Amino acid sequence: MMGMAQQALQFFRRSKSLPQVELRRAQHSLACYHPHSHDEWSVGVVDAGAALCCLGSQQQLLMAGAVVVIPPGIPHSCNPVAELAWSYRMLFVEAGWVARLLAQSATKRVGIAPSGPVTADAYAQFDLLFSALERDEDASELAAQLSEFVLRHVGTQALEPAQSPAPLRALHRARDLILKQLEDKLSLHGLAQAAGLSPFHLIRSFKQAYGLTPHAFQLDQRINRAKRLLKQGQGIASVAQQLGFADQSHFQRHFKLRHAVTPLRYQDALVAAPGRVTRRNK
Repeated sequence: MMGMAQQALQFFRRSKSLPQVELRRAQHSLACYHPHSHDEWSVGVVDAGAALCCLGSQQQLLMAGAVVVIPPGIPHSCNPVAELAWSYRMLFVEAGWVARLLAQSATKRVGIAPSGPVTADAYAQFDLLFSALERDEDASELAAQLSEFVLRHVGTQALEPAQSPAPLRALHRARDLILKQLEDKLSLHGLAQAAGLSPFHLIRSFKQAYGLTPHAFQLDQRINRAKRLLKQGQGIASVAQQLGFADQSHFQRHFKLRHAVTPLRYQDALVAAPGRVTRRNK
């Protein structure tokens, strides 16, 4: 068995001082994630070990000291290399807050790719910001520190969908149908008809444009909506039913595959007791 110093530790909560920010820390983690997206801007650093970060067809090996910025809605997964534990920290910042900050800024900045280069001091700045958020320092000072980091390291807009052999308007029709009927069991044939494409062409083109197959995209969007409902305090069984999962167990399984925690632990950490440290042995 691992000693206490090597046991997996997981910590996640919403900032008390800046509720638009969620913090996550994982130490000695072996948890693996299915491809997923977030409604928020995701900014993370690797503190120890290494991970393979996949964004669509792009792959990048992230070593200790690396910083990664992922815009909202971009499917990705970052998993340990060769089953070796790694440690990382993440900040999830509300997209609306970032958009307002960037709109108010007089400086126009060019968006950076989520796996693109960052400045050499980004890790040190992230470390200072994360530590200050953990201590829940003065809200006005934290807001200034977060604003400076976002303006320096976060792009102004999400990435555009990759070029697809199918017209994007056709794919938008399929995507919009999924979003409008998120809780329904939509058939591939019905989605293909809505897009005016063959089922095979739809699957291939949809994944090329949005990073996920139509079915995986629907599951991902269900989980993202579930996160919002859980943070509003809604019951897990009710959320599972509202979003069309077969049962609560089905919902919990897909939630954990994408976020490495159960819906109950996610809700407890972010709603019931926002200042509590959550530990988990793997």
